[in-house]
Amino acid sequence: MRWLLLLALPLCAQTGLDPARLSQIPVRMKSFVDKGTMAGTVTLVARNGKVVALDAAGYTDIESRQPLRTDAIFQIHSMTKPVVAIAAMMLAEEGKLSLNDPVEKHLPEFRGQKLLDGATLRPPARPITIRDLMTHTSGLPTNPPAGIGELHGALHKSLADVVLIISQTPIAFEPGSRWLYSNTGIATLARIVEVHGGMPFEKFLESRIFLPLGMKDTYIYPPKDKWQRMPTAYILKDGKPLKYTADPLGEGAMKFRENARYPLPEGGLYSTANDLFRLYQMMLNGGQLDGQRILSRHSVATMTRVHTGSLSTNGPGMGYGLAWAVARDAAAAPLSEGAYGHGGRYGTYALIDPRYNLIGVFLIHREGGSEERNAFLNIVYGALTD
Repeated sequence: MRWLLLLALPLCAQTGLDPARLSQIPVRMKSFVDKGTMAGTVTLVARNGKVVALDAAGYTDIESRQPLRTDAIFQIHSMTKPVVAIAAMMLAEEGKLSLNDPVEKHLPEFRGQKLLDGATLRPPARPITIRDLMTHTSGLPTNPPAGIGELHGALHKSLADVVLIISQTPIAFEPGSRWLYSNTGIATLARIVEVHGGMPFEKFLESRIFLPLGMKDTYIYPPKDKWQRMPTAYILKDGKPLKYTADPLGEGAMKFRENARYPLPEGGLYSTANDLFRLYQMMLNGGQLDGQRILSRHSVATMTRVHTGSLSTNGPGMGYGLAWAVARDAAAAPLSEGAYGHGGRYGTYALIDPRYNLIGVFLIHREGGSEERNAFLNIVYGALTD
């Protein structure tokens, strides 16, 4: 450990991060493993375009006690959502859509959509827009309607079929008037990407985002030769991780998406810490990485500012950009003002902080609890020296 710390000193000095403090990340993560609240984590810290800490702590599986590797492939679930929005912004830059376009302009099945007002169905004051989908202010429900309630476990329908059903679901409030986290809204956005991208949604992500950015381990449908790199999924029960066999996406039939039809754009991606670093560094760089431009600087700025005003969103001090959670009040949020990111159902989290040119990636396969993530963030911010 000491020689690794000495090697890290020059790089950390250049990036304004204290190497001794960063070295406490795997130590603290191992303490959670020893405590018995999790199997393991992979963590990454980068500043000024350089990865300064990449660590794995614990095990890929508690029973086998096989050491977790830094190239482990995690289900990042809702961290997929900003990637869908990136794809939509790429199409906006091509003139194929605009943020204020009514969804029905691009998906005619949404024409005549109704709002459920008490026991009455009536037309909303205005139709849902693409911006509403990205900001979770559309009024579309959090999860699929009861008729396809098994969707997230079975993944048995096409994206087009799912969104057709969503289009016939009444919205819960006037578009733009409230915030309600909406998986169905992001699925609708993905269908718009599919329509204008000219290829299946997952192929668009692969060909237009992942391959150009060199994200070689990021998939909607992971290949079989990489399945062994995916850690066991757990759920926290009574303070202890329990193998998540009850979740088809966890340790059930759909863990590897075998024979799935639905690409699960609201939460279907698998990725690694290094791949996510490349995606987030592209955002910090104003839309480009290693000569590959994905977005314009203007689009990045538009995505990562607060669009929800004073609406109550996903936590104290937080607002929402275009599928990014954005810190609007540093006194209330655990992040600096203007920092943005997103979490995932199994505890994963991303921090992108333009003020400090800082990236933090926290990967875990365990639903329930946030103590480990908060410890990671506190150490990262505590390591800043300028």
